[in-house]
Amino acid sequence: MLGKSDLHTHTKESDGALSAEQLIERAKKKGLKAISITDHDTINGYKKARPAANEAGIELIPGIEITALWNKREVHILAYLFDTENPKLLALLKRQRLARIKRMRDIVEVLRGQGLDISLDEVRAESGTGSPGRPHAASVLISKGYVASVAEAFIRYLSSEKLKGIRTDYATVEEVVKIVKEAHGVLSLAHPGPLYSQKEINTLLEFGIDGIECIHPSHNFNLQRSFTKMAESRHLLITGGSDFHGKRKSEYDPYFGIVTLGDKHLASMKRLAQRRKTEQKS
Repeated sequence: MLGKSDLHTHTKESDGALSAEQLIERAKKKGLKAISITDHDTINGYKKARPAANEAGIELIPGIEITALWNKREVHILAYLFDTENPKLLALLKRQRLARIKRMRDIVEVLRGQGLDISLDEVRAESGTGSPGRPHAASVLISKGYVASVAEAFIRYLSSEKLKGIRTDYATVEEVVKIVKEAHGVLSLAHPGPLYSQKEINTLLEFGIDGIECIHPSHNFNLQRSFTKMAESRHLLITGGSDFHGKRKSEYDPYFGIVTLGDKHLASMKRLAQRRKTEQKS
């Protein structure tokens, strides 16, 4: 049966606004055949969504958006179809969560040094059971009246440029690629259009990333076509999704159910994951 898939969504387990169950309900209303919850550095949302997805008749693809380090920069890598019980992968996610908490502690100290009344406890309360990130710090700044929007919070206080002096302990791109492949998963470079030059994309792909997120709201038609041609010419996977967060002011949320991936691309991802699983058993 033909259908549409959204392989880039977030829940409140990272920086989304909806619970995993609410996201599945929304996906059913949009008529999606398959969905992947790609929360930042955690699969808690995926695990919580499984019963709801089964009941709704929606295929739930194991997914995660992993923050990796490369050239003193953060790189977001989407991983799919991995063994969710793989010990090395679970150890990586634990390490990533600790790195996120440490980074947020340092961010809070920088903000406090600028005279802002904010604490790590407030940010963690905002993130709930999810991984703390800059959007949660932005929410605290909004609630205290320092800024009027998430965009303003990032421009004034939370951009990578503003926080470039903070050291992070995330895994390297090489480590992420190795561990996800050992868990027979597949990897895709997340929303490269707004982030990297062509030369940087070429370098990142050399680490063994399997595909490119060609289909994303930040990519206009020409950019999407360009990335698709690049992926096809290099025999790479093509992935895509809406980057849905469930927040009223999110620029990407209107694309949920619209920016989707076709069956043939999802089938290619599954074939590669199955091949890795078979090779490891042999």
